[in-house]
Amino acid sequence: MVKRSWILLCWLITSLVHAELVIEVTQGKQSAIPVAVVPFDWQGSQPLPEDVSAIVTNDLASSGYFRTLPADNMITRPHTLQDVVYGDWSRLKQDFVVIGSVELLPSGYAVQFHVMDVHQKMEIMRHRVRGKASQLRDLAHYISDFIFEKLTGVPGVFSTKLIYVTTNRERTRFNLNYADADGAREQLIFTSKHPIISPAWSPDAKKVAYVSFENGQSEIFFQELASGKRERVVAFEGSNSAPAFSPDGTKLAFVQSKLGNPDIYIMDLATRRVERMTKHYGIDTEPQWSPDGRSIYFTSSRAGGPQIYKLDTRNKQVARVTYDGSYNARARLTADGRKLVYVHQEGERFHIASQDVESGLVHILTSETELDESPSVAPNGSMVIYAASEADRSILAAVSVDGDVKFRLPSKYGDVREPAWSPIFK
Repeated sequence: MVKRSWILLCWLITSLVHAELVIEVTQGKQSAIPVAVVPFDWQGSQPLPEDVSAIVTNDLASSGYFRTLPADNMITRPHTLQDVVYGDWSRLKQDFVVIGSVELLPSGYAVQFHVMDVHQKMEIMRHRVRGKASQLRDLAHYISDFIFEKLTGVPGVFSTKLIYVTTNRERTRFNLNYADADGAREQLIFTSKHPIISPAWSPDAKKVAYVSFENGQSEIFFQELASGKRERVVAFEGSNSAPAFSPDGTKLAFVQSKLGNPDIYIMDLATRRVERMTKHYGIDTEPQWSPDGRSIYFTSSRAGGPQIYKLDTRNKQVARVTYDGSYNARARLTADGRKLVYVHQEGERFHIASQDVESGLVHILTSETELDESPSVAPNGSMVIYAASEADRSILAAVSVDGDVKFRLPSKYGDVREPAWSPIFK
């Protein structure tokens, strides 16, 4: 028993090392803001377990909204306001400069940082954050979020998480993982020799739902991230798939086929009472709640090919939403409800598209690969992460909702797919 546990532990550690994601920015905004993040001052006798300023630099650069200055190109590396020579940064054509310092505390670390406007030659923000030694990377992401929101007016999502499924080349092992939004600190949630699909976050980001085939059919499980506790929630006869939490976390939309064709159902999570929401001879699948919880967008074949429809959860009335093209599926909405993101077919290729909910105007966001699927929208509505085919494997990629920013998150080992972006942690 001890030997078996040791083998399993070694396999888990190996899988974590091999599967970690690495962000590669492939396209940024033409109007990206030049910013210099000076290496933060640290007077400790031992190296820091995490390089805070490097994480902040990578966060801002990977967003595509900022163009960061390499530390080797800096004329000076000030740590205090008095040491900042604005003329140096003006010559380097920087708009903003970030300086900071890390201090060791009995209970962890404190990080103080300042942001200076080079053109106005003045400090525009300062902040001090504290955390445990294990939270140093979290502090760095918090700083990135703080700076990003102050300079762009959009909430940052560097402190959020991703969940996704990885599999080896032989498709003999499937892992459900989660990691920081930059791909770091990957952790294993669940592993199986059977497929795992359709992971989804609860609104409080404390648990995830997913579909597992471990018992010979598709069943929906919940799993708490902190404790690892699993619960089988939907296991009716037939197919059970595509779980989606309501915005308030009290209900779960899912797809069930026990009566024949797949239809949309809603479960009240307090009582476990289930209500059938669609009744059609076509296939209804892939439910996604609107931000106000009053509607569910879903994919249906009721018009012949896959198209997206909107279901009123109060009266069960259904209206078609997409008309451009013969294939539109896997709808996801931005947090403000203004944009609908989905998979759109053009010829033999499948790309990610964005549709303005009010006007119906469609914007194709991706074009680099032949098969893009499983889009998930960042909680601030700025980016979409999705699975993309690349050569003979599947990777994660991301694109901004305006199509200007693009980056890749390939796994170091095997395929990665089915991404889902977490809510903003409270």
